[in-house]
Amino acid sequence: MLTIRLARTGKRNTAQFKIMLQEKTVAPGGRHVEILGSYNPHSKEAVLKTERIKYWIEKGAFVSDTVHNLLVKNGVISEKKRSVKLPKKVVVAEVEAEVVAKPEEEVKAEVVAEKIAEPKAE
Repeated sequence: MLTIRLARTGKRNTAQFKIMLQEKTVAPGGRHVEILGSYNPHSKEAVLKTERIKYWIEKGAFVSDTVHNLLVKNGVISEKKRSVKLPKKVVVAEVEAEVVAKPEEEVKAEVVAEKIAEPKAE
């Protein structure tokens, strides 16, 4: 199954992403079928091969949530944006960081459990 997704490139702290067409089972930085564009999150600049992207979507390629939202933002496809959820590990790390940052406050187990159960919507 083919999927259009991001592959991280660039130096440390200056990430850039290639928009690639790959098999779903292949690692994101691994072997690809075609490079369909690039995205720089620092300048919010996206270079897209719109005709090739539309071609592969018509052929049945799946699109990751982040790439889907990027394509909607740039007007390549006209659909609603999808909600991108943070993995549970990231949410737990944020809660632990809050607890460490405010040691003088008493943190109740119920509050921590609620924050883990309900990730932030961004």
